Amino acid sequence: MASTVLHIKDAYYFEVPKIFWPSNRQSKVDFPGVWVSLDPDFQLWEAERLHAAMVKAIPGVPDWNILRAEYLEWKQDHANAGKPLDVMLEMRYQEAWDAYQAQQAAARAGAAGEAAPAATFADFVQANQTPSAWFVRTLAEPEFQAQWAVMKQQAGDLAAYRQLSPDWSREKIDGYNRHLSGKVLIPQPFGQLRNLYEPESGFCISKFLVIELAIALVLLVVFARLAKRIAGGEPPRGPLVNLLEIFLVYIRDSVARPAIGAHDGDKYVPLLWTMFMFILVCNLCGLVPWVGSPTASFSVTTALAFVTFATGILGGVRKFGPLGFFANQIPSMSLAWPLAIVIKPMLLIIELVGLCIKHLVLGIRLLANMVAGHLVLLGVMGLAFGATAAAQFYGAPAWQWGLTAVISIVASALFSCLELFVAFLQAYIFTFLSALFIGASIHHH
Repeated sequence: MASTVLHIKDAYYFEVPKIFWPSNRQSKVDFPGVWVSLDPDFQLWEAERLHAAMVKAIPGVPDWNILRAEYLEWKQDHANAGKPLDVMLEMRYQEAWDAYQAQQAAARAGAAGEAAPAATFADFVQANQTPSAWFVRTLAEPEFQAQWAVMKQQAGDLAAYRQLSPDWSREKIDGYNRHLSGKVLIPQPFGQLRNLYEPESGFCISKFLVIELAIALVLLVVFARLAKRIAGGEPPRGPLVNLLEIFLVYIRDSVARPAIGAHDGDKYVPLLWTMFMFILVCNLCGLVPWVGSPTASFSVTTALAFVTFATGILGGVRKFGPLGFFANQIPSMSLAWPLAIVIKPMLLIIELVGLCIKHLVLGIRLLANMVAGHLVLLGVMGLAFGATAAAQFYGAPAWQWGLTAVISIVASALFSCLELFVAFLQAYIFTFLSALFIGASIHHH
């Protein structure tokens, strides 16, 4: 789902027009560490240093030329492109360990077949001719795992590589500059990146996280000023203030009070106001070029759904008590006590599972609706230009490119207008369903 055009997937950089953020780096020293770590020359340099360290600590390590050829062959698979040697070795260890655990589980279940299962992990590795068995056996030893972490860190020392290795060719530097032009990398003071889309360790700051913090700050400032005016007795003035007041009054009168109740609804109005405005602005960010919508990320929508889930549980526990909240999940019914002992615990389990599922679906629903619009735009552009390219291949006139461009622009503009409506609609639906779920948690069934 990653797309540099539509920004459906989260990333650890912002993208702007290349003319505004050109990359004019002149040496490998000037490139960011995450980019250097993905360079094939660096990964071979790192692999050779790691091999030298493993020779001293692990028996049976193959010759460097043999390991190098094995590593390069493994990297030819598209799924393994850009991965260092330590990842290859750790993946082989994990695959062997998972297979060993599966064999042991099958043996305990009496489904291992005629062959007796391996007594130890080392026996399993030897019997199955596991790739890189010399490493897989050693990594299974707990005392080696801490040593392995130090070996990886020392082998991948970027400062040493920049100082000791020869500089990159002009052709490579120019190619990397073309790739990095227009990409504003986000500083990572609390973590380390594996690449521009995946974290390696620590707490990494992503593009959507920065956008969400900016949205939260803007909403805080705007509504703090609005609240200060109203608290001081000043009537709201100005189109923006009146527009915000319309939204907020509507959420209170048409969402919170009908769904939760006139008595309890006002207590949850601030949460629902915040939720609606935050989701709305996040949705609208998807219409801004080179920004992207944070609500097109599963982690964001799941976190929002969890807020609703936690609010409902805390509200229910506060009103009914811990035991009363769980008892309230069971529908009221008149049953003889022998039947009630059997049926009501089953109903409680079903209701609790359903409670979790409906909140999970709440997050997935918002995610799917926000991603769908981007995919439709991508499909329109892809079909239009793909059809024209195919027609030209069979001798169609070149002017069709211009016609295709016009059709794509008009269709994209129309779908963007539809997405503007969807941005408001999905914010409203998420807020309304949240109010319904909260209301169900704090009222008797």
